[in-house]
Amino acid sequence: MATAVVSVDLGGTNVRAAVVGRDGTLLAPPVQYPSRAQEGFALTLEQITRAIREAIAAAGVSPAAIGMAVPGHIDAMRGVVRWAPNFGEMRGEVFEVWRDVPLADAVQARLNLPVVMGNDANLAALGEYYYGVGRGTARGLVMLTLGTGIGGGVVLTRHQVQGNAHWEGGVLLVGLSGGAGELGHTIINFAGPRCGCGARGCIEAYAKRDAIVELAREQARRNPDSLLNRLTEGDPAKITPALVSEAAAQGDPTALAIWREVGYYLGIAVASLISVFNPEIVAIGGQIAKAGAPLFEAIHAAVRDYALPTLLEDCRVVPAERIEDAGILGGAALAWQAVEARR
Repeated sequence: MATAVVSVDLGGTNVRAAVVGRDGTLLAPPVQYPSRAQEGFALTLEQITRAIREAIAAAGVSPAAIGMAVPGHIDAMRGVVRWAPNFGEMRGEVFEVWRDVPLADAVQARLNLPVVMGNDANLAALGEYYYGVGRGTARGLVMLTLGTGIGGGVVLTRHQVQGNAHWEGGVLLVGLSGGAGELGHTIINFAGPRCGCGARGCIEAYAKRDAIVELAREQARRNPDSLLNRLTEGDPAKITPALVSEAAAQGDPTALAIWREVGYYLGIAVASLISVFNPEIVAIGGQIAKAGAPLFEAIHAAVRDYALPTLLEDCRVVPAERIEDAGILGGAALAWQAVEARR
């Protein structure tokens, strides 16, 4: 019986790999290298395989499969990266992004292990379902990951479908071509600010990192006597979500108001997701979720105002538990599902 899988979390800055047991335990600390994401496929592939080999050596066990969490539009059935805008290389004066890159086959050929992969935000939800707040038993989980952008994932269970659904545990909703789960592009105001996707009023346009920083800079300028403004030492460039949280923890009204505004926007989006998916859990992850109570109190207030009451009765909106290793645990969960499917 298989005792371990190896999981990879591929990012635009770093690639991390770790060997993971069936219960989600990392058998050794993750191995990390720069992903060299903008230096061409061959160099990124070399960094991936290097991290995997060293992770296996550090754990001292032979994994049964490789699971990979990869940013972008992922065709999991073919193991192909359809599109990844942060990966590619310069050719002349043009940066050519990854399009239709057969990443799974390339890794499998180098390591002689079966490879499965999926979108990193989708897989973070799967990892949170099995190894975090979902405990592998929740009757459906939706996850939002708050960071540079806003990602998400939807884990469905047989309790959420009608008909001959006999599978146990949770399965990812990936859509027709692998592009489902773009929850950050849930529109909460058709006349709102322009989002990077081109639409207006997406929740990402209100609650991604840069949007929070822009809001905080404006509020610090308008409130020169605030603790938030004093913490910047007169340099608005020093403002980060972490600095806003530091000021909020000390009771600064300006910082608290920022989290109330951001949280309320998020709560409106969460209420819409509850209406669509009727999950038992909505988990909020990513580094910005570390803002804690000021953010979540506002999220809960908006959810109470906007969610259908009978759906909210069965749903909990909570912080994610596995923020730091979400991608690795998601890749591991996918790999274990592949191992089980072959039995």
